[in-house]
Amino acid sequence: MTQTFFGQINPPARLLMGPGPVNAHPRVLRAMAADMLGQFDPEMTDYMNQTMELYRQVFMTNNRWTLLVDGTARAGIEAALVSLVEPGMKLLIVRAGRFGLLLSEIAQRIGADIVTLDLPWGEVASLEQIEDAIVTHRPHVLACIHGDTSTTMAQPLDGLGALCRKYDVLSYVDTTATLGGMEVATDRWGVDVVSGGLQKCMGGPPGSAPITISDRAAEHIFARRHVEAGIRGSDTTDGTRVRIPSNYFDLAMIMDYWSEKRLNHHTEATTMLYGAREAARVVLEEGLQARFARHAAASRAVCAGLRAMGLELFGGDEYRMTNVTGVYIPKGIDGEKVRGRMREDFEIEIGSAFGPLQGKIWRIGAMGYNAEKHKVLLTMGALETVLRHEGHGLAAGAGVDAALAAYND
Repeated sequence: MTQTFFGQINPPARLLMGPGPVNAHPRVLRAMAADMLGQFDPEMTDYMNQTMELYRQVFMTNNRWTLLVDGTARAGIEAALVSLVEPGMKLLIVRAGRFGLLLSEIAQRIGADIVTLDLPWGEVASLEQIEDAIVTHRPHVLACIHGDTSTTMAQPLDGLGALCRKYDVLSYVDTTATLGGMEVATDRWGVDVVSGGLQKCMGGPPGSAPITISDRAAEHIFARRHVEAGIRGSDTTDGTRVRIPSNYFDLAMIMDYWSEKRLNHHTEATTMLYGAREAARVVLEEGLQARFARHAAASRAVCAGLRAMGLELFGGDEYRMTNVTGVYIPKGIDGEKVRGRMREDFEIEIGSAFGPLQGKIWRIGAMGYNAEKHKVLLTMGALETVLRHEGHGLAAGAGVDAALAAYND
């Protein structure tokens, strides 16, 4: 058999201006090069405690149970749903894009009794619509997406927690695409469980899912605690409710691992913890409000540049995410050919789309380390050049000039 020997990994220095992942902040990458520690060494557990405190600030919460789930952002989503929702329990899902549908996919595997509030892609739900759905279906848990990158729209969440508590409903929100770039006001929203990811506005790589859990949700989750046989102690007390069906995503055991108990549930992903910790430090060092303003400024510039090229944006401005923008592909233009030329000629990536929007829109992101003026201007200039070469008539420089003007206003 012929031996195949591959060379070192040497990816192109590409500017990732799609819906994520985006280029990681160099400080995060440097932190991830630090040496390993034993999972119960005092230095390691101190880093874990520091990470919890940092993410309380990022999530804008005082929740004790604020920690990391090892895995990409979807690990946090699955851990939340599998730990909150028992088989046969009624779950109301707000669905207005790909990732609302993902919640249904995960819930189906759990065996939840799923009911939905379905909206056309590009729309958001009002509190009145959500309340009507709660009154109609009487769910035990409600789940929704804050910013769905498939539609580039952000669901308003003020008042959601109070509404759910009014009807004794536990609430879960996925903020994968918005954490660190848009306000994730966990305590003000009053939401019970919120999860996120590193690979978008947080400016890190995929592989760690920050999550925060209210005391109310923690009580429900601990009522489902069942500690595996090999790590049970004489003082172990199991819960009275149905056992969480996943071992790896069992939040009751993961929370015990992050607590003073230091339950040996798994070996913490040390390198990812270093990266998550540094990503949060970068965010907080900049300041949450300053960071939100930077993302909003990048969004205004992207929108202005695209419109100056004669392109039509997808969705309404009122609920547009500030870190990713949908734009219709002009008639007569091959969307994938444009994306290919952006990569090949300029080393810039923009995103395609899913579902009913596939082949109809591009998604252009400006988030985290990439929500910077020069990176937005480079992207506008590259897209404009490619479009002109592909036959879309527009004045040279119009997109860049408009984006720059938006920054200077």
